[in-house]
Amino acid sequence: MPLKFTLRPGEKVIVNGAVIGRGEEPGSFYLFNKANFLRGREVMKDGAADTIEKQLYLIIQLIYLFPENAQENLVKFEAILAETMRHRSDDLVALTEVARLVHSGDYYRALKATAKLF
Repeated sequence: MPLKFTLRPGEKVIVNGAVIGRGEEPGSFYLFNKANFLRGREVMKDGAADTIEKQLYLIIQLIYLFPENAQENLVKFEAILAETMRHRSDDLVALTEVARLVHSGDYYRALKATAKLF
């Protein structure tokens, strides 16, 4: 079953590293095979990662969208995760779940779980 998503006018989506933009009219798209994607509103830019939780989100996003650099970014993920756990000890259950999702390769769900922290 394909994944259907709708973009608002002017909205963008990243699919397997390629940025796709919507014109002036809203429209629906279908993904018929497995693809890594994020809608523009889900994408975190470098300058917006101004908290440790957002830095964690950003590194997971990089792992997800650019699998060719995953090994390097997984090392960074572990360092940021450890720092986040030190600063957010009250959220260890949620952070442990984020780590589990990342280690199992479920990056999209890991992003969603991380976003709940900020």
